Formats: sequence, C-alpha cells, structure tokens
Amino acid sequence: MKKEIHPNTYRPVLFKDSSNGAEFIISSTVATSETAKAKDGKEYPVFMVEISSSSHPFYTGLEKVLDSAGRVEKFKQKQAKAKSKE
Repeated sequence: MKKEIHPNTYRPVLFKDSSNGAEFIISSTVATSETAKAKDGKEYPVFMVEISSSSHPFYTGLEKVLDSAGRVEKFKQKQAKAKSKE
C-alpha cells in the first residue's frame, strides 16, 4: 500500500450493531468520541450502527420489522381496507 495517501484519522474502528450486538473491526475515518473493548481484548474507537450484515434481512433471510412509528401497521390497515372494497 502506498504511504501517506490515507487521512491521519484512518484507523481500526469497532462497529457495533445495536440490534444484535455483533461487532466488526474495520479501518475507517469515521469520527467517534467513545471507546470500547472488542472481543479480542483490545480497545478501539466505537461506532454504533442500527443495521449491519448480521442483522439485515437480506443477509440473514429473516424478516424483522424495525418500525417504531407504526408505519407498517398503517400500511397493512390500508391494504386490508382496499381488499375489503373489492
């Protein structure tokens, strides 16, 4: 790899999935203010993510609803109402 082409903030970062607790150590320039210990025992800057490959339905094959505003329920109600009119 060529030297001095990456920014100074390019370092290993612990990405933690908030939905299932999965951890990934990836080199990144993301700004972080907290640190945490990874499973390997080392301390890294930590960045929380809502969805990762370990929790996304496309990769897991499982359907998981992450809806806190009730949008899915509203859609299902509209769909049921439209079907009942047919």
